[in-house]
Amino acid sequence: MRWKRTIQLLDVHCEGEIGKVAIGGVPKIPGNTIAEQLQWLNTDPKGEELRRFLVLEPRGAPIGSVNLLLPAKHPDADAGFIILQPDQAHASSGSNSICVTTALLESGIVEMKEPETVVTLDTAAGLVRATATCRDGRCEKVRLTMVPSFVHELDVQIDTPHWGRIKLDLCYGGIFYALVDVGQVNLTIEKANAASLVQAGMILKDLINRAIPVVHPEIPAISGVAYVMFRDIDADGAVRTCTTMWPGRADRSPCGTGSSANLATLHARGKAKVGDIFKSRSIIGSEFEVGLQAVTEVAGKPAIIPTITGRGFTFGLSQVALDPFDPMVNGFAMTDVWGPSAGDI
Repeated sequence: MRWKRTIQLLDVHCEGEIGKVAIGGVPKIPGNTIAEQLQWLNTDPKGEELRRFLVLEPRGAPIGSVNLLLPAKHPDADAGFIILQPDQAHASSGSNSICVTTALLESGIVEMKEPETVVTLDTAAGLVRATATCRDGRCEKVRLTMVPSFVHELDVQIDTPHWGRIKLDLCYGGIFYALVDVGQVNLTIEKANAASLVQAGMILKDLINRAIPVVHPEIPAISGVAYVMFRDIDADGAVRTCTTMWPGRADRSPCGTGSSANLATLHARGKAKVGDIFKSRSIIGSEFEVGLQAVTEVAGKPAIIPTITGRGFTFGLSQVALDPFDPMVNGFAMTDVWGPSAGDI
């Protein structure tokens, strides 16, 4: 083989959302912290090349993410990771944290101890504590203690050309979200509406980021609304979610960081207290348990410590390679598969 680069990927999904984990061949990423490495991936041409190589066609696909497994920078962490998606590298994700934890334990990179193994993950957003229930050599479920989540602003109003004035909550759950009650765009959260929800989410995300700049008060590398998450309440009281992801797809999981951000809104409105546990349900019906563990502060802002519990499953092992004569090192995306926004990639 004349391959110039090879990266080994363990295929994992969390409640339906694919989060492949790069467990071998990951190049050295500059930076003294995971946040600095995130910044490099999002600003340096070599970082962009690596991301595009892994997530875009012909090697990648629109579904899921690729998680770069990295040496931990924090002395208390077992491993670090950064999430690669078509738009950029991201700081934090609940479903991807569960995928990474499952990969670390079931591959033997971190020793599995039964009935429970604690894995500490170093992310650009901070440390995430993953408590895995283990039996017979497999990771049955993972409970994440997430980074502090907080409300940036409740009941923000923005004028749109399609739906008139929309009300939303701007919140942080590891990345920034715009949380929108789905009835405002005249849709319901169900599989048949996935394409329409994604199209609405892309329009709203663009409008919001143009109008309202947001930056984490302590981590400047985390800025801008990453996703629009539509929400509703099911008949049994579960929160129904659909997180819309650029350039044009819906998160298959209930979305851990989005559920954390939504929990911060419930606490801010007096609808959630320490010890409460809620059910968060995805567009395909998969579920997370979302708990409010503690209250805290971030740069003087009231914040909460959420927990997210879900399941990860390994389903394959692959190796991605680059032929040095391949002219498509930077990948590509087509609107027929990736959605209308793919024209901007």
